[in-house]
Amino acid sequence: MSDFSERDLGVQPLDAILSGWMLDNHDVVDASPEQLTHKQLVRARGGRRLTLKMMIKVARTVNFAVWGRLTDEEREGFVEYFPKHLFNYSKGADPAFVDPNRGLYEVLVGRDIRADFRAELGL
Repeated sequence: MSDFSERDLGVQPLDAILSGWMLDNHDVVDASPEQLTHKQLVRARGGRRLTLKMMIKVARTVNFAVWGRLTDEEREGFVEYFPKHLFNYSKGADPAFVDPNRGLYEVLVGRDIRADFRAELGL
């Protein structure tokens, strides 16, 4: 059986990225067509080691949460997130990664997911 310290990897880059976008856990869970739960997201942000399948689910949901709030013009500059950007223990993770979307962070303030995107996802 693995030791707790091997499973608890500290706060992940995911936490800083979501904070940058000013998205809380509810905003992200609400955008999930895959039924990501609050508990799963709390574990992901806090550094609980996740399976690759779960890391992909979280990354896809983060992309949906952001993408669904951007205008068509803003979407052109958005760079999609992958597990290697959100989790420091993911294969290919770069500790020096700087989020290329930082310039867009402030545009989401006060925005909800677009109705057309909700319909497209079946939310």
